[in-house]
Amino acid sequence: MTFWRRLRKKILKRWARNAFFPGMRVQFLRWCGFRIGREVYIADEFLVVEELVDRDNLTIGDRVSIAPRVTIVTSSHPNNSHIRAFAPVRQGPIVIESDAWIGAGAVILPGVRIGRGAIVGANAVVTSDVPPLHVVAGQPAKTVQVLTPPPGWD
Repeated sequence: MTFWRRLRKKILKRWARNAFFPGMRVQFLRWCGFRIGREVYIADEFLVVEELVDRDNLTIGDRVSIAPRVTIVTSSHPNNSHIRAFAPVRQGPIVIESDAWIGAGAVILPGVRIGRGAIVGANAVVTSDVPPLHVVAGQPAKTVQVLTPPPGWD
């Protein structure tokens, strides 16, 4: 990835985080190269933490609702620390499937898939996949309820 593309992406992510209207937030993130579906709502202070690499590591399905101060982490490592040689490095794409709801302050870590219609509680730390229609909460997030959709829900 060229310097100018990295700089453009950093600027667009900053604008998205502070955009006044949610629709502008979504558009700025699309211009970053993230795949974002239709009718998506993203509240204030949405943060995507990533290594700026050629591939784009975030997919958000249709009708997803993301509350304020949600953090998405697609890669994490200890930077220049002396422990870098033996500390675990985590990286991987994040997928949030259609109709999911992410609560305020939630953190989603690398390589996680949030299933269709799943709910992530406020301030949860999601370290592993969330099955469809599961409600998760806590640190680390654990299933606290399984939703039963009405007949014909698709």
